[in-house]
Amino acid sequence: MNLPNKLTIFRVVLILPFVVLLLGGKAGWFGENQLIPGGLALLIFIVASLTDLADGKIARKYNLVTNFGKFMDPLADKLLVSAALIALVELGRIPSWAVIVIISREFIISGFRLIASDNGVVIAASYWGKFKTTFQMLMVCLMLVDVPALRERLSWFPLLTRIVMWIALVLTVVSLIDYLVKNRNVMRDTK
Repeated sequence: MNLPNKLTIFRVVLILPFVVLLLGGKAGWFGENQLIPGGLALLIFIVASLTDLADGKIARKYNLVTNFGKFMDPLADKLLVSAALIALVELGRIPSWAVIVIISREFIISGFRLIASDNGVVIAASYWGKFKTTFQMLMVCLMLVDVPALRERLSWFPLLTRIVMWIALVLTVVSLIDYLVKNRNVMRDTK
């Protein structure tokens, strides 16, 4: 297994401690102070997000692109972002309808990739998909930093978070349409 694939698997492994810290802070598992587990959860999410950037760059630079990586890298992103979004709904930081839109897109694309795979076609991530993932991860980071003291000092912070959320949602829909249009022949070839 090459380094980019190990980074992808590492990103998946980081999901468990991320969720435990994020939701465990709310549940009071770590005492009264939610800032420490929340801060650690943010740090883990940032590290996991950076592995997404690193694995792709390393794979392309050193010609280590594999079918496993083409499949697992976007899946790892989906798992990380979906886990974060579901936890953020629990924390009341994102509306559930927005998470439904994002996760629905991920299921549609995953199903589409399975159909393509059955036809011997591997669909790699597009630039729209990469922009979408970047903005979703940025949105999650902003929502993880949702600290009352910060909101009081920076009155524009919640507005920034909402703007990034809307950009992420628009990119989610645009990337879905892009995948479907560019790969419409996959659906035509199925019988």
